[in-house]
Amino acid sequence: MIQTAITEMFGIRYPVICGAMMWLCKPGLCAAISEAGGMGNLTAGNYETEDDFRAAIREVKALTDKPFMIGLTLLPSIRITGEHHRMYVRVCAEERVAGIEVSGSPLDKAIGKDGIAELKNAGVRLFHKVGSVRHAMHAQKVGYDGVYAAGFEEGGHPLDDDVTTMVLTPRIADSVKIPVVTVGGISDGRSLAAALTLGAQGVMMASRFIATEECAVHENIKKELIARQEFETTMFCKSIGLQGRALRNKVISDVLEIEKSGGGLEQLIPLISGQRIKDAWEQGQVEDAPLMVGQSIGHIREIVSCRHLLETMHDDAVAHLNKAMSLAN
Repeated sequence: MIQTAITEMFGIRYPVICGAMMWLCKPGLCAAISEAGGMGNLTAGNYETEDDFRAAIREVKALTDKPFMIGLTLLPSIRITGEHHRMYVRVCAEERVAGIEVSGSPLDKAIGKDGIAELKNAGVRLFHKVGSVRHAMHAQKVGYDGVYAAGFEEGGHPLDDDVTTMVLTPRIADSVKIPVVTVGGISDGRSLAAALTLGAQGVMMASRFIATEECAVHENIKKELIARQEFETTMFCKSIGLQGRALRNKVISDVLEIEKSGGGLEQLIPLISGQRIKDAWEQGQVEDAPLMVGQSIGHIREIVSCRHLLETMHDDAVAHLNKAMSLAN
């Protein structure tokens, strides 16, 4: 078995963590990944009330006794406010979840250092998803337990430094003493093996988990990811300082045209709204919303169970690591 600082920290079988995905990382998928030996994710932004958020955490706990992550995104939002962020932190501490993946603004800047202390006192492990060495060093300084090194290949909102996984992972691993988890372009055993050789203690992936049996997304979406190639994603919303990576489709073309013509947030919001994305995931409208996936879609070839995915990923990683070692003999 592959054993790393991440498997030891959380007591999990495989050093593979699911990343936060709005509308998709709910109790069923979260528990399935954790039960299969990885680390599932319950994305906080799916829940607008304390009762609903706490109920979702407890639903995961009823489905599995294995650890799981809470995904907490601290980015500008119309629907999710600073009050929500403070509520999420308080509930996570009270429920003593295993860990939190923070993306966007640092937790200490968004809600204050008291939030970090509250979580650490409750035994919650903190990881910040970063795209630069400077941000990783800040995370270490203020007490995070680890960082996600998120390369430019990732879906969602990569940092506008635009540094790839191949360069970013070793740069961060050489710069901090806390465990590093590689993000961006991860989908299989070969990419897990590569991340480990670059200095990571584990990997985080999200797009690959969409094409699993347990992900509650329309079959049209899963089939579309299998059909698409690695070059069929693109960056958007760079003009408003919130760049994202999504599948190339009609709505993304419309967004890019608005940006090219100098249009601003008011024109873009109707096309990139959370509700629009939610409807697309549920109804299979591939062309109608930003589908935030990464370049790793080029490696998605089939829909499998989370257990099959993780077992195969681990065994393939071991085979690739052994093959690499044989080259040195």
